[in-house]
Amino acid sequence: MQWLISVALQCSVLLLLSLEKSDADVASRYRLLALFSSVLAIPVFAVFRAYSIRNGYLVGAARVLAAWATLIALLTFIGFATKTSEAFSREVILQWIAIGFAFQLLAFVPVHKLLRRIDKRHRFANASIIIGCGDIALTLASKLRYERKETMIGMVCLDNEGFHNEVAQAPYFPTLGTVSQLRSVINENAVNRVYIALPAEETSQIEGLYVDLLDASVDVVWVPDFANLKLLNHSIYNLGGMPAINLNESPLTSYPGGAFLKSVMDKTIAFLAILLLGPLMLGVAAIIKLSSPGPVLFRQNRHGWNGNIIEVLKFRSMRIHKDTAVIQATKDDPRVTSVGKFLRRSSIDELPQLLNVLRGDMSLVGPRPHAVAHNDYYSDKILAYMARHRIKPGITGLAQVSGYRGETETIDKMQKRVELDLDYINHWSLWLDIKILLKTPLSLISKNIY
Repeated sequence: MQWLISVALQCSVLLLLSLEKSDADVASRYRLLALFSSVLAIPVFAVFRAYSIRNGYLVGAARVLAAWATLIALLTFIGFATKTSEAFSREVILQWIAIGFAFQLLAFVPVHKLLRRIDKRHRFANASIIIGCGDIALTLASKLRYERKETMIGMVCLDNEGFHNEVAQAPYFPTLGTVSQLRSVINENAVNRVYIALPAEETSQIEGLYVDLLDASVDVVWVPDFANLKLLNHSIYNLGGMPAINLNESPLTSYPGGAFLKSVMDKTIAFLAILLLGPLMLGVAAIIKLSSPGPVLFRQNRHGWNGNIIEVLKFRSMRIHKDTAVIQATKDDPRVTSVGKFLRRSSIDELPQLLNVLRGDMSLVGPRPHAVAHNDYYSDKILAYMARHRIKPGITGLAQVSGYRGETETIDKMQKRVELDLDYINHWSLWLDIKILLKTPLSLISKNIY
């Protein structure tokens, strides 16, 4: 619904502007542009999830803006590549970009409000109960009530489970009885949906419960107990009529369209950054060469996407030394040159990694690549450590903008960095990449960089 309204508005604005410019009939090239932009908007706005009712108004408006800007950038690139951009009036296109977004934004707020109200009314119309009184059931109850705003009436315990102490003390999650009383609980409370949230050791009862509820005229939802598993970008899909659960999948393979746009964004920004920062990089290279003997660039093998070995580039910030082991830089490290201190403090030493991005080895945003020796050390000490390589490593990342930069002298610090890396993979989107890029300059003031 929102997409149709958005397409109708942007096409109408474009055609009216072109008609005003020509004072006659709408030129065929503008009709073609309207059609092409409408079709291209489908994957672009879908990738940004611009119209998700889970978005707040500000987040939704920002996603619409990001999707619109991406659509315009793609159209501009296509026009440049096909040498057709000169056929369009710059005045018309610029007005279309500004007015088209303004109209989309004006329509977004009331329509989004209406759809959220309909969704909320639908959820409150579906009274729910949960079968189970354990930790997974409590977690589910909290998410249903406080995140999804669903009418969650209460919980039904197994006959041999007993009432969970925390459940008994929670006024918002009352215990309604046991499964032997399930039918009466459903009828007395006009229940529309039943969630089965049992611990893994009780899964043998799920089939019996499901069969018993087949003729109860309620929706039945099973929430598997994966509490002890480290899930990564998990999802559920239909595999030839069989339900399949992805426990561990890379976002680059599960969202190929989004991964393609991420690659386009990475290489476009990296190319423009190299053009813009080229004089600075040449100047830094000259200073390094003159200040201390040795190569300008430091090259180190690190793990990339899917654990493949890549050669990461940095401006050399240390004196040439013969350490047999890879040792992280520490505060007042004697190996760091006077020029290197400034380079590391300002993160200018990382700029050559823009070449890694152009080469396809790295991304602008992703988990920071660690030295192979460090990965070998931590892989058997931190759960799911190597899972952080299920996406391309980045120049910056969620851990870095969250304050976890610099030396990781304790296991706990590395553990937190890994948790943030996995959190990034589980919630990856282009919008998240953009937010991290915008926050990165602020992270440079961290005291942990040396």
